[in-house]
This record gives sequence, C-alpha cells and structure tokens, in this order.
Amino acid sequence: MAGHKNHDYHILPPSIWPFVGALGGITMLGGSVLWFHDHGPWIALIGLVMVLYTMWSWWADVIGEGEAGEHTPIIQVGLRYGMVLFIISEVMFFSAWFWTFFKHALYPMGEIEGIVVHPGSWPPAGIEVFDPWHLPLINTLILLCSGCAATWAHHALVHEDDREQVKYGLWLAIVLGVLFTTFQAVEYAEAAFGFSGNIYGASFFMATGFHGFHVIIGTIFLAVCLGRVYAGHFTSTQHVGFEAAAWYWHFVDVVWLFLFAAIYIWGSAGATVAGH
Repeated sequence: MAGHKNHDYHILPPSIWPFVGALGGITMLGGSVLWFHDHGPWIALIGLVMVLYTMWSWWADVIGEGEAGEHTPIIQVGLRYGMVLFIISEVMFFSAWFWTFFKHALYPMGEIEGIVVHPGSWPPAGIEVFDPWHLPLINTLILLCSGCAATWAHHALVHEDDREQVKYGLWLAIVLGVLFTTFQAVEYAEAAFGFSGNIYGASFFMATGFHGFHVIIGTIFLAVCLGRVYAGHFTSTQHVGFEAAAWYWHFVDVVWLFLFAAIYIWGSAGATVAGH
C-alpha cells in the first residue's frame, strides 16, 4: 500500500528549526561580543529571542509527534539515550567548576614576588563565608523534598495511572523549586563577599549561580509537564518527556548535594562565618 510504514522508526519531515536555531545562536554570540565592546545588547537579545522561539517551536513539534503516536518503543529508547548524553555533558560542565574550586582550595595562592609565590589561605583572608547549617541546609531540604515530589508524580503516572496525584506531585515540586530559587536570591543578597576581586567569590558564584540557573530551567521543565498533564498528555507507557524532566530534576538535586558538601561545608571549614 502506497505510503504505508512497515517499520518502527520515525522519518522526520523537513524542518526549518535547525537552521533558525543555528542562525539565532550565531546572532546571540556575535551580539554578545558587540555588547562586551559597548555596542549595546540589542543584537544579542534578538539572537536570544530567536533561540527561545526555536526551542518553543521545535519542542512543540516533538510533543505533537509523540501525541500522534510517532514515538514507538524504539524511538523512546533513542530519546532516552539523548537525554542521558545531555545529562553527562552537564556533569562535565559542573566538573569544571568543582575543579577550579578544589584547585584553589587545596593550593591557594598568596602574593607573588618576582618568581616566588607565597602560599595563601582558603578562603582568602577577609572573606566571611555562609554558615552551611542555616539557609544552605534549609535549601538542601527544600530541593530534596522537591525531588521526592517529582518521584511521587512519576510513580503515580507509571504505576498507578492516577492523574490527580501526578498533578499534586508536580505542583509541589514546582512550588518547592520556586522557593529554592527565592531563598538562593536572598542568600546572594546577604553575601558578605562579591563576585569580583577574589577567587573564592568568583568560584562560589559561578558554581552556585549556574546551578541556580539549572534549577530555573528544571522548574520550567516541570511546569511544561504539568501543563501537558492538564491537557491530557502522557500515559503509563508514553511519558518520555515527563521522564526526561524527572531525570533532569534529580540531576539538579545531586549537583546541589555535592555543592553543599564541597563548597558550603568543606570549603568553609575554619573560616570566619558571616554574622558570627
């Protein structure tokens, strides 16, 4: 029969989104360079809008393909592998920030006289660090509870097919994610050190700041899944998008645990605590 598909693979139709995404990316990059040279942010913002529009439209196409039944078991395996590879790339990304923090913590540099480098201290002298057992600990518990709520929603969908519990779990995960971001902003506002002028502040804000950015992305990811649940999407066998969001959220949880243990606890041991 003409046009009949006798395989489990999805043959994609021609799409403009790879081209638009690439064009938006190079526009954003070039605009950022111009912005850094005092030519204004407008070209970079145009590129950002192009990238965001591409993401919205391309992922909308993927959602439509899934709802049309194109995501067969074989396609789902490929999508899961893609998400795993993406998370691995994120692990490498955060490894760089942990690397620089450990390097400077284990081998702190002090003043340089000629070719002689005098050993320094970590954190550098004059830095007052956060007390890890106050707001950072609260934020840790909030993010872990949010991960548990996402797991509750996933279990309710896959094992119980209870869509109401899925909604409750996702709502709770999202609210806790927003609360985490709010407390992180409060913590930044109360920081006794800045981003520039010292390697401790630069390492701290880059590591925790990028994690906070990922929390915002993950919260949006979960919110999209919640909207799809209300729209009647996802079943116990067709839920790759939801599964990807849950994996990403758990990755964010794990990274925070390493940040809390390495930067807040170990990295501030013996230092002056702000407010004490």
